[in-house]
Order: sequence, then structure tokens, then C-alpha cells
Amino acid sequence: MTSRKHVCHIVPPYLMQRLDPGRLDQDQGFRAARSEHLTRVLTQRPAPEAGSTAAEAGDWTVYTAGNGTDLPGEKVRAAGEPESGDETVDEAAAGITGSLALFEEVYGRDSYDGQGIEVVMTVHYDRNYANAFWDGTQLVFGDGDGEVFQRFTKAVDVIGHELSHAVTEHTAGLVYQGQPGALNEHISDVYGSCIKQRLLGQSADEADWIIGAGLFTESVQGVGLRHMLEPGTAYDDPNLGKDPQPAHMDDIYEGPDDNGGVHINSGIPNRAFALAAKAIGGNSWDGAGKIWYAALTNGAVTTDTDFAGFAAATIAEAGEHVDAVTTAWSEVGVTPASGAPGAPGPDGESPTVVRVRRSGGFLGRTSEGSVELAPGDSQAATVRDLLANAGPSKPKGADRYIYEFEVDGQRTVVHEGDLSPELRELANRMLEQ
Repeated sequence: MTSRKHVCHIVPPYLMQRLDPGRLDQDQGFRAARSEHLTRVLTQRPAPEAGSTAAEAGDWTVYTAGNGTDLPGEKVRAAGEPESGDETVDEAAAGITGSLALFEEVYGRDSYDGQGIEVVMTVHYDRNYANAFWDGTQLVFGDGDGEVFQRFTKAVDVIGHELSHAVTEHTAGLVYQGQPGALNEHISDVYGSCIKQRLLGQSADEADWIIGAGLFTESVQGVGLRHMLEPGTAYDDPNLGKDPQPAHMDDIYEGPDDNGGVHINSGIPNRAFALAAKAIGGNSWDGAGKIWYAALTNGAVTTDTDFAGFAAATIAEAGEHVDAVTTAWSEVGVTPASGAPGAPGPDGESPTVVRVRRSGGFLGRTSEGSVELAPGDSQAATVRDLLANAGPSKPKGADRYIYEFEVDGQRTVVHEGDLSPELRELANRMLEQ
């Protein structure tokens, strides 16, 4: 999957605008400089020696920007090295260690790309920088402004939140706009919270479900950036305003700000996860966390999946907890997409949705069609076998059709000259509907 890189900030733009109206414009300028500098640094960085292990090559490295904006900055500490004595550096080290441990030990994922890539972090970014972000290549943390925000490494769920953006980028690749963008933010809050709860040894019932607890200074009337269980209640402050997150689809934000409300509307799926985790019981990372991770990584969730599609994907992975997950989505007003891959059948089993997209031909036209095969339908296995055995396909002649099949979230491109009679019959049936 081609990753979609975007800068994901923990502090939503509507808060940044209240705190420092010029900061948003300034950040835009930083991004171009960051990209150019980081590309230069990474291309000059020596590769690990052949035969070295992931730990020897470095699971993570913490750099300091020294309150400047050049990235990644000066190396301070790497995996396996002792504490540096810099509180911020050592908080980042402990946070990323716990975050990577969750993904590896619970979900079997080796770093954010699944292949053990080193995690690069920079602390002490800029002066009075009240934010943390993932820029598509590394994690960055500011020291806060001292008036509203303290240092951003102080809250371990912020570190987990930013790493989870990288995981999402390398799995479903949810676009950072509208409902898919809100799901992107939601996934980061889910695993940021799971990481915090795991390190504290808390059950779903014991957790506070607050994202960024401890970030605010004592002058702020609030408990954190977001409240997953009770969206809209995290803060109510004369300077910051009131937490705008909705807890139900009836109140969803539909305006243009915040990339279509990616930080605002994440409150809706956040509440669904917290409700599901509490209903399932035990700890959230083993219960609802495993269901959400399976939905994120099994191919059913794609770049433009909305709340309804994601709900269907989680319900399809819920197994014995299907009632708890279904009820959680219902309580926030999300109806699972019946036509989405993995939407459950009447007995809780998942139907197989097969789609075809035919393009090209002399006229260059595109046609689409789909069919839903009921659970237990023998043709579902036949379709999977046909596509699995289609093999690599290359154009055979000009002006011929190109068929793109999708089944169980997996896509296969077959050129017309390679179509088996069975696949042709299936495609024609779907396109005629």
C-alpha cells in the first residue's frame, strides 16, 4: 500500500488558533523546511550493518532540536542506552518503548510499518511550541508554552497517539479529511489510551478515558484535550472555550474547519470504543483494542472509509462480543454500512462482497458493479480461488478492457486477455445489475 503522508497534530487547529493565531501560518512554513532537511539527513544516515538485529540497528532514537526547528536535530539517546538526565528525552524514551511494546506484544506488529523500522523522535522543538505531531516520517514534541500547555512528552498517550498515526498511515491509509480523517484521529486516540491504560495496569472500568491528562497547566479549567467516554466535557475555559466534540451523530460537525472536523468528530467513534471496551470488560487493549486493530488491518477499511463502514468492519471482527460492539455504535448513532465489506449477516456471519470495475476499451468508459454473497454461499470460495489463481496480468492488445476485482477488501487487476470464462461470467453478471 502506498502511504499517504500528512502532518497530524495532537492539538486541534481550533485550539491553536485561540492560543496563537499566527502559529498555524508559521507551521506551514516549517513543514517545507522540515521535509527538505529530513530528506537530507535520512539519506546521509548510515545503514545498519548486515546481520544486525533490530535492537542493534536501533528501534528508536531521540533527538533534540535545541528549541530550533531543524529536524531531526542532535542525537541524545537510542534504544538500549541509559537515561540521559533530560526529563523530556527520558519521557519520550519511556513512552515510545511502551508504545512499541503494545503493538508488538499484543498485536504482533513490529514497529509502525510492521517490519521493524526505527522510530525517530525529536523533542525540544521550537520555542514555546504547544503541540506534538507526526510529519509522515518522524514524531515531534514541543515543550509547551508554559501558560496553557506543559511539555508534550509528559502525557504518554500523546506519544502513543502520534505513533498510531504512523500505524494508520502504513495500514488503512485513512485520508486526513472528513469522516475518514476523524477515524484517523480516533484510531490514534484509541491506541494512545490503550498504551496509557496498559502501562498503568488499568481495566476499561478503571481508566479515566482522557486524552492528554496532565498537559494543561493549573491555570486551565479542564482535564485534558479530549474525553473519549464523555466527548465535549474535557475542558470549559474562558480562553480555550468549551470542548466542541460531539458524542452522537445528531451533533456531527459538517463545516470546513479542522479538515472537515477530524479532531472534532473523532469524539463519536471515541465514545463507541470506550462503551464497547467497558461492555466487553477486562482491559481495553486485549478486548476492544484487538477488534479495532483487526478491522484496521484486515483490508476492509480503506482510505475513504466512513463511520458506517468502520462500524461494519469492527462488528465483523467482534466474534463473541458482537452484541457489545453493535450496541456501542448504536448508542452514538452510527448505523453499520450493510453493503460494506465485512458487514454482518443475520446470524453474525460476514457476507462476501465482490466488486468489479471495468475501464478502458475503445471508448475509455468505466463501469462498476457488485454482488453480495450470503455467508456459506459456495460461490464465495470459488470467487476467491479464481482471483487467487489469476496471477500477474499484463495488457494483451490495445483498446481492451481492464477489470479490477475486489473481494474481502483485496484488489486484483486482470486484463481482458487473462480473464477466465468463470471470471468473465461473474464480471458480466455484476456489470449487468
